[in-house]
Amino acid sequence: MAVHLGPNQYGKAENRLVTVSRNGSVHTLRDLTVSTSLRGELAATHLTGDNSGVVPTDTQKNTVYAFAKEAPVGEIEEFALRLGRHFVGSFEQITGARVLIEEHGWGRIAANDHSFLRGSDEKRTTAVTVENEQAWVVSGLRDLVLLKTTGSEFHGYPRDRYTTLPETDNRILATAVSAQWRFASLDVDWAKSFAEAREAMLAAFAETHSLSLQQTLYAMGEAVLETLDVEEIRLVMPNRHHIPVDLTPFGLENRNEIFVATAEPYGLIEGTVRRAKSPVR
Repeated sequence: MAVHLGPNQYGKAENRLVTVSRNGSVHTLRDLTVSTSLRGELAATHLTGDNSGVVPTDTQKNTVYAFAKEAPVGEIEEFALRLGRHFVGSFEQITGARVLIEEHGWGRIAANDHSFLRGSDEKRTTAVTVENEQAWVVSGLRDLVLLKTTGSEFHGYPRDRYTTLPETDNRILATAVSAQWRFASLDVDWAKSFAEAREAMLAAFAETHSLSLQQTLYAMGEAVLETLDVEEIRLVMPNRHHIPVDLTPFGLENRNEIFVATAEPYGLIEGTVRRAKSPVR
């Protein structure tokens, strides 16, 4: 049986990078998780154990920290591009690099110059791919937890003998949004575009009278495409169910006020919204 090596890559995953910038008594904190992976002419290490072309994963890790020291991290897209271009440009055998970064948000405690509070699990993300002279940037966020207490319905679905879900014209709609959007070019104000994309999704979630979470997903994606010069956006939105509690055993009436929030199982809604002429990748 003929056997051959297929596509492969390797790297250093989840390097935790925390930087503190001290401007007098005022400190600025950045908290990142950086993953790097490289690909190229690496068959020898797989087939014979020849490591002459392998840039050690430890070297990749050290590069992340050194780059953070040598110049300000800046926007995560810029930092990822610098790293990816370094690996591809510095090693002849490396033809491609992928850099993934998650930024963990911290807020300042009151007016204190050097104390911070981790506000939520929401993370800003980027995925940068450098291939020879080209580069592609996908930005996004994860774990943006949203909830609305009205303005959401779910009814009109097919029923069979296994269907027990009651229809509703007024329910809690809650989700934890993960979204990734692909830019048409690299001439982008990364911070401004992220803020605008996030605000567009928030407004669409709040203002759309939802007949299904799928409808809300599409409205949020459409809002981002109307706001930014991006080719497409992919959204993953679990339905965090809030089920009204039956209070009749206690002689009480639940007027859509008391709910139990369930962790699992949950509905998982996924979709991509793209421009009509956007190439499928």
